[in-house]
Amino acid sequence: MRLLALLAVTASVAVAGCSGVERLPAPEAPASTEPTFDPLTPDELAPPEAEAFSVPVRYDTLANGLKVVISEDHTAPTAVVAVYYNVGFRIEPRERTGFAHLFEHMMFQGSANLGKNEFIGLVQRNGGILNGSTRFDFTNYFEVVPSNTVETMLWAEADRMRGLDITQANLTNQQGVVSNEVRVNVINQPYGGFPWLDLPQLANENWYNAHNFYGDLAEIEAATLPEVREFFDTYYAPNNAALVVVGDVDPDEVMDWVEEYFGGIERADVPPIPNLAEPPQTEEKRSSKVDSLATRPALAFAYHMPPRNSDAYFAMGLLQQILLEGDDSRLHQALVSETGLTGSVSGGINWPLGNMFNYNGPMLFSSWLIHDAETSPDSILAIIDREVGALRDNGVEPDVLERAKVKLRSDLVDTIGGTFGFGLADLLASFALFDDDPARVNALVDRFERVTPGLIRRTARDWLRPENRTVITLEAAGGGS
Repeated sequence: MRLLALLAVTASVAVAGCSGVERLPAPEAPASTEPTFDPLTPDELAPPEAEAFSVPVRYDTLANGLKVVISEDHTAPTAVVAVYYNVGFRIEPRERTGFAHLFEHMMFQGSANLGKNEFIGLVQRNGGILNGSTRFDFTNYFEVVPSNTVETMLWAEADRMRGLDITQANLTNQQGVVSNEVRVNVINQPYGGFPWLDLPQLANENWYNAHNFYGDLAEIEAATLPEVREFFDTYYAPNNAALVVVGDVDPDEVMDWVEEYFGGIERADVPPIPNLAEPPQTEEKRSSKVDSLATRPALAFAYHMPPRNSDAYFAMGLLQQILLEGDDSRLHQALVSETGLTGSVSGGINWPLGNMFNYNGPMLFSSWLIHDAETSPDSILAIIDREVGALRDNGVEPDVLERAKVKLRSDLVDTIGGTFGFGLADLLASFALFDDDPARVNALVDRFERVTPGLIRRTARDWLRPENRTVITLEAAGGGS
């Protein structure tokens, strides 16, 4: 992401297609990935419990369709202002891979009342920090600022939503910047794009989920000014966005400012999201690649996720805790502590571009590790199969599940309070965009608490199957051992 941005928020990149920014037609619907099984039994779903915590959520929608979420918190004199647009690299145009990420860069090049890079200067002069990123299903822009400057930030965000300064000079400049990012972060980087770019392309069949999100250099450089203008006019509209303000603010005052600065921006004819469904995976997929810069081999694997917000989806969040999170996780214990086959094993749902809450569409539960050349990938996979197989065959003991719930609640609280409130803003924006219900942030703990050992076992059996898995091995050709 932008070097001037001071927050370490993982940036994602985009890919695209077709000459011109087309209104993407929905392809024929592939069959759902969800397996057919009997309804849950009482032992597989616990009764609801009282909510463990609650954050204030005010939710309004302007006449032009802009979703507005405000969460008041006076613990510190700061605030987060975030604008999320409901377009990510998953639905960028064909034959223009990297287009959504390229456009994200364009949003910092000037608007009607702020010249090139003046937005960044405005935030920094007011003692704030900022960033933006492109993800699977949204592109976001946010500022963390002293709360007395919130009105200024709202004005600035409205100024660029109302009219971006789209010029050939700005486009040419940012094509160079994004192309350089691809070279630095992927082409000339050991393990560049492995596995976060590689796994979706191999595991998925639907082009929207399976293309190179960072982008082909030739396609990035081929983007034209009319395409950029059409993309802005189509997707960067109030009725395709959510505005979130979190922190030391008065909600009524914020709403008055939002009406003043955003209320007059016209709606756009936003096309429907194309069909993103994936066909069921019926047999394991395997692939290998050679990395000329890597000095040690690596292994990555992924399983297709259950549908978002299903009971199995919440069970998978707890399986992530059991398998991958922390030194007590089963894969860390088996691969790091007991055998020393790797120094670490990383992964999770929507990893590393986000978390299990901020996406909307098919997703992978993935993991990867680096190992010594003397260790065969199959021997590592055998240990992984042993640990995952035990969950499928035996499930987990109640105390193991309870520990996973404690860890998950801790992670959720850390997320909500993280980055001066940006973590909460991210959840509220995602739930507003994808569910039209940002207040569901207060129901998350209850959904996880209702997961039982029976549901864990059933979810592992249905989704952590070898037939639902994709494996990529990386051969190191950069010397070393």
